[in-house]
Amino acid sequence: MPHMKEEFDSLVSRTPLSEPVGRRAFMQATLGAGFAAAVLPVMAQTVIKTDGDGLTAGQIEIDVNGQCMPVYRAQPTGKSDLPVILVVSEIFGVHEHIADVARRFAKQGYLALAPELFVRQGDPRAYPALGDLIAKVINKVPDAQVMGDLDACVAWARAHGGNAGKLGVTGFCWGGRIAWLYAAHNPRVKAGVAWYGRLVASTSGNNPALTPHQPIDIAASLQVPVLGLYGGKDGGIGQDSIEQMQAALAKGDSHSEFVVYPNSGHAFFADYRPSYVEADALDGWQRCLDWFRAHGV
Repeated sequence: MPHMKEEFDSLVSRTPLSEPVGRRAFMQATLGAGFAAAVLPVMAQTVIKTDGDGLTAGQIEIDVNGQCMPVYRAQPTGKSDLPVILVVSEIFGVHEHIADVARRFAKQGYLALAPELFVRQGDPRAYPALGDLIAKVINKVPDAQVMGDLDACVAWARAHGGNAGKLGVTGFCWGGRIAWLYAAHNPRVKAGVAWYGRLVASTSGNNPALTPHQPIDIAASLQVPVLGLYGGKDGGIGQDSIEQMQAALAKGDSHSEFVVYPNSGHAFFADYRPSYVEADALDGWQRCLDWFRAHGV
């Protein structure tokens, strides 16, 4: 994902890479607390902080073929038969902002699950340099592994008060690409919302063995409506790739749509970063909720 490095170089600490924390420390660390070192500095104060009143929220662990996967769960307390939303993080893992997004969905009546999908490759919070995080963790994560982990989240939700017949997926940046792919992978998904996720293969660093398909490759056969929320000033996701994706989607019948915000760049929803654009973030959030409800989630 070279565009991310270009975009965030001004935000990233250039100090030498520290030794990543071990797996044991990773598992003991609490999801949804603080931010990854590679995204520092963050804004002095995040704009939106969602409380846990009326919610059951916090870290759970799901076994995936013997691998213990940490997941941040948020849902209305004491309620069942809840629609399910999978929240897929940026490359920075399940930090404070992603956990807050899960609580926002829970406040709307959803069982929201935000899995730590990098647990096998390493802890994204341990890498102060963005380039090292991408090279040493993110670029080693196979799509097939991610799909299986998300499937495991759906199975857990079915056994813990979730209605898998009302399943949605949303994701941000790295997770935005995954949202497109998972909508094509799992026939239970009713709708998806992809926030500024890559649509076509990157010009460098792409590993076809691990990431054999891009959203544009599955667009024509996609059966699930996905809403793409993108920034017109995104330096890494050009308007040409959006146009290519729209043309590919037009060959199918998923009824997916794009909203492009002309005054926003990448990560305009991330209210802990200077890239945040409040008006577009709030509009995108409402469109996200409306999209899910309109499509049976």
